Amino acid sequence: MTESVGNIELKVEDTYCEAFKGICCRVIVTAEDIETVKRAAYDATSTPGTVIGRVEGGIEAWLDKTDTPDNRYGAIIQFWYNTNDIDKFNVELSYRIRQDILVKPFTSLFDASISPIGHMGTMKNIGHCGDGYEWEEDLYGRNMIIVPIAIPDFKIERELGYMNGIMGANFWYMCTEKETVISAGKDALDAIKDIEGVITPFDICSAASKPETNYPWIGPTTNHPYCPSLKNVLNEVSNVPDNIKYIPEIVINGLNKKVLKEAMKTGIEAVIAFDDVLHVSAGNYDGNLGEYRIDLKELFI
Repeated sequence: MTESVGNIELKVEDTYCEAFKGICCRVIVTAEDIETVKRAAYDATSTPGTVIGRVEGGIEAWLDKTDTPDNRYGAIIQFWYNTNDIDKFNVELSYRIRQDILVKPFTSLFDASISPIGHMGTMKNIGHCGDGYEWEEDLYGRNMIIVPIAIPDFKIERELGYMNGIMGANFWYMCTEKETVISAGKDALDAIKDIEGVITPFDICSAASKPETNYPWIGPTTNHPYCPSLKNVLNEVSNVPDNIKYIPEIVINGLNKKVLKEAMKTGIEAVIAFDDVLHVSAGNYDGNLGEYRIDLKELFI
């Protein structure tokens, strides 16, 4: 690897990424042991889905017992939706909580919103999993719903706050070597995870997409000008630089533009330290994707 500072001008392209508005529900999941917390957190955030009308999420941080409402092991999870349809968001979020968290032994879920703009009730779509036998209690200084299940009992806060945020910030790191896709990506993710308020819902993403598509019933399809395997097929339409064989992407959602920019800068600094990352670029679509623009070069001013 080389020194990253000297590579900024050389490797980082004079371009920008587009990002778009989203709404975010930030929660704390707890359990008796850290393995159960990890399983619940990973399962609940395993399928990014806002581009197909579903909710997507990511793990913001792991928590010690001293940092959770019930003094158990925990994790902060962000769940995101890309419209202002709060009722639909509530339903989609309930699927993740019911199928991936409630079913894990001895789990509980708490609100962790920061300056929320509103709240969603959890009784209708989650509490009533108790089939009418659920009840409410004041626990840990919070209004909790107790959902009776076979290994008693799932606890969830009665209301979860939601916040405005920004989704889809991204950067691409263009590699000559296969191994660097994973090694550089891991370094970027490790650096980004220390920034409060952001998640990387896809981790290392191998399938950058574009807004327009020949198959609208699928949703976003491949960003064909940036597919290395199509370089010789597309000829002048291809935007893949010479010698580049791999173009992975890191996608970042964040509670505000400040933390997004910090995460992008930190992640880019990590990948450009690799000799065979020759270029760093980003996805932009002439304003067709979102109203936020983050210029890559300006991150380093």
